[in-house]
Amino acid sequence: MLSQFMVLFGFFALVLVSIFWINKAVRMFDRLISDGQSTWVFLEFTALTLPGVIGVVLPIAAFAGAVYVTNRLSTESELTVMQATGYSPWRMARPVVFYGLIIAVMMSALAHYLIPTSLAQLEERRIEVSRNVTAKLLTEGEFLHPANGVTFYIREISPEGELRDVFLSDRRNPDTAVTYTSAQAYLVQEGGGTKLVMINGLAQSLAREGQRLFTTTFEDFSYDISALVSNSAANLDRIAFASTWDLITNPRAVAERTNVSHAQALSVLHTRFTSALMCVIAALVGFATLLLGSYSRFGVWRQILTAFILLVGLKLVEGAVAGPVLGAAALWPLLYLPVMGGIGLSVALLYLAAHPGMLRRLLPHRRESVA
Repeated sequence: MLSQFMVLFGFFALVLVSIFWINKAVRMFDRLISDGQSTWVFLEFTALTLPGVIGVVLPIAAFAGAVYVTNRLSTESELTVMQATGYSPWRMARPVVFYGLIIAVMMSALAHYLIPTSLAQLEERRIEVSRNVTAKLLTEGEFLHPANGVTFYIREISPEGELRDVFLSDRRNPDTAVTYTSAQAYLVQEGGGTKLVMINGLAQSLAREGQRLFTTTFEDFSYDISALVSNSAANLDRIAFASTWDLITNPRAVAERTNVSHAQALSVLHTRFTSALMCVIAALVGFATLLLGSYSRFGVWRQILTAFILLVGLKLVEGAVAGPVLGAAALWPLLYLPVMGGIGLSVALLYLAAHPGMLRRLLPHRRESVA
């Protein structure tokens, strides 16, 4: 059973990760390519988002794998054979527990290390790309808007790096709009900044007061474009980037450093643990609910729907307890309420499966019609 669980888990995880990842990648592709970034940058960014996508998918894939395998075993009467040979529901649930623990270990590696590290690296690379003047401005044949009130256009870029037929409109000053055009231009790095050196061009300055236009021809003109690109430093002091060890040893210091409340720091810490435990709960709830399907003449589709509703209910409880914890740090044990509720629910379902007579008494009796 454990091998079947892992095979189906791998299948569902692959399918779901592909769907979620492609959805993110399409939006990121439009944004990065429109900014003039290379395909390599796009692949790097999408790879850094992958741990977060996997973290979202793992509990869903664990539930889907447990439900699918249990449904197949029930349909092929293998569960009936195992029960007839003396296997109790508690004994059959043992591989499900191991299956959930294996996925919980994977989730722990993601939540405690891979996701915080990838998010920090993604933020660092995003800032680096935003500083890349060449990627923002060296796009030929398109009107670009690197900053509010600024329009930039290049007709052609030669293999030697020469910019031909350049248009630059600066309307950031509400009193005066300046437009520069030149036949040739070059980007020059100087003094830690970037300057646009235009050759054989024309500067047109339009004063709003009086609507007067002033024109100036020039042989060469230097325009500092460093301000057109964000120079903000990468902020890696965020609660999502903090290591689990730092959150355990000194959550107050992490909260102060990342400018969040102590309650929020504790919420992030314990959510990383509960996210792994919920993988075990998802597998157990799916399996235990479908064990009751042996007593329904309509198949197990009702049990599948019930298992899904129960899991959604646990997620609703998880969302409901998050608010009080964020308001009071002392209430952090509430974050484990969905986990404890899931364990109690699984135990109750397995108990009902082990005592079918009690289940018949709980459910309304329906007579079978005789043809």
